Amino acid sequence: MKLYTKLGDDGSTSLYGGRRVMKDDIRIEVSGEIDELNAHIGLLSAMVEGDVSEILDEIQARLFIVGASMSSMADGSWRVGKEVKGESSLSDLELARLEQEIDRLQAAVPQLDTFVLPGGSAKAAQSHVCRTVCRRVERRLVALSRDVDVDVLTMRFVNRLSDYFFSLALYLNFIEGYDEKKLYITCK
Repeated sequence: MKLYTKLGDDGSTSLYGGRRVMKDDIRIEVSGEIDELNAHIGLLSAMVEGDVSEILDEIQARLFIVGASMSSMADGSWRVGKEVKGESSLSDLELARLEQEIDRLQAAVPQLDTFVLPGGSAKAAQSHVCRTVCRRVERRLVALSRDVDVDVLTMRFVNRLSDYFFSLALYLNFIEGYDEKKLYITCK
């Protein structure tokens, strides 16, 4: 099988199930942004080890399924495997696990009393890149939700995921001995 089909040369692509849409369709855009986030997570995963790497692998697998779900919506209905409209590829358990991990990371670092600028170690900086791309994914999901039903767990998971990457960045800087670039802002 050849990698290229030439079917998209006209600017169109297929949703899961075969329906053709233009490549700038919001479902394709959201799916692509999730793919971009997944690629950034892959780079971060290549930089870390142990538990952090395992959690990132789990997140990547979840995001792959969420991304596939986004490109499978046809006229507001879900069509991925056993999924149907209103059901999620995520569970409350996965959301709770992510929240527990955020709490664990936060407990391991000094409490913040200011804003921080992205940076520090290369690993922490990459985690900040993941955080900002995740926020973009979330904004696009909100836009998509105006046209089709996006399940609540997906929205919650992506929102929590950006918090995870912020907490992970602080944790990675802390364990590697990098000081955060603090930004003190006063309002007058």
